[in-house]
Amino acid sequence: MNIRKHIPNTITLGNLFCGCMAIVKAFEGNLVWAAFFVGIALVLDFFDGFTARLLNVSSDIGKDLDSLADMVTFGVVPGVVMYKLIIFSILQPVIDSAPAKEGWTIYPPLTPEFAGSYLPYVGFILTIFSCIRLAKFNNDTRQSHSFIGLPTPANAMVICSLPLIVNFQPELLPVTGIILKKEFLIVLCLLMSYLLIAEIPLFALKFKNFAWAENKLVYLFLLSSVILLFGLKFVGIALVILLYILLSIVNNIFLKNKV
Repeated sequence: MNIRKHIPNTITLGNLFCGCMAIVKAFEGNLVWAAFFVGIALVLDFFDGFTARLLNVSSDIGKDLDSLADMVTFGVVPGVVMYKLIIFSILQPVIDSAPAKEGWTIYPPLTPEFAGSYLPYVGFILTIFSCIRLAKFNNDTRQSHSFIGLPTPANAMVICSLPLIVNFQPELLPVTGIILKKEFLIVLCLLMSYLLIAEIPLFALKFKNFAWAENKLVYLFLLSSVILLFGLKFVGIALVILLYILLSIVNNIFLKNKV
C-alpha cells in the first residue's frame, strides 16, 4: 500500500473538517472561531496541492476531493457567515442593550425586529455563486495556470475578515459601524458574488521557479500583502484581495499593450 498518495487527500479532508467546524461555530454565533477555522483551512488548501506536486501523486480523485472540500469551506461557510452577519446587523440594538453582552459569541434571539425578515438569506447567494465558480474552474481549460474570476478562498477571506475586524479592532469605529450595516453587507454580498464569476483574468500565486524576472508580479503582491497585514491587521485582508484584483487588471492591460 502506497501511503504517500494518501497524504495530500488527508490534508484535503482536514480542510473539509475545518469547514464543518466553521459551520458549527457560525451557527452557534461564534463567527470569530468560524473565521479561525477558515484560516486553518486556507493553509491546508495550499499544502494539499503543494504536497501532491512535491510527492508527484496528483490524481483525479484528489482534484474532486479538493473541489468538494472547497465547496464546503469556501462556499457554504461564507454564506453562513454572511447570513449571521446580516442577522447581527438587524439585531444590533437588541445586542447592545443586553445586560450581559458577549459580543459576537452570543446567539441572537428571535425578536420582532428579525421575525419575518428574509434579508439574512441573501447571504447564501455567496454559496450559490461559489458553486458556479468551482464548476467553471473544473471545466475551464483557460484556468489551468491562472484564474478567471475571484477564487473561492479569496472570497472566503474577505467575508470571514469582517467579524475579526469588529472583535479585534474596536479602534476602527467608523469601519466597524459600516460593517454592522445591513445595507453594506447586502451590497458586499452581491459584489463578491459577481466577482466570483466575472470574466476577469487573475494571476496565480504559483512558482515554476524563483527567478525575479518571471515572478516579479507575485513577489510584489506578496511583499505588499505582508505590509498591509502587519500595518492594518484584519482590515488588511480585504485590501490584499482588492490589491490582487487591481494588480491583475493592470497586468492584463500591460500584456495587451505589449502584444
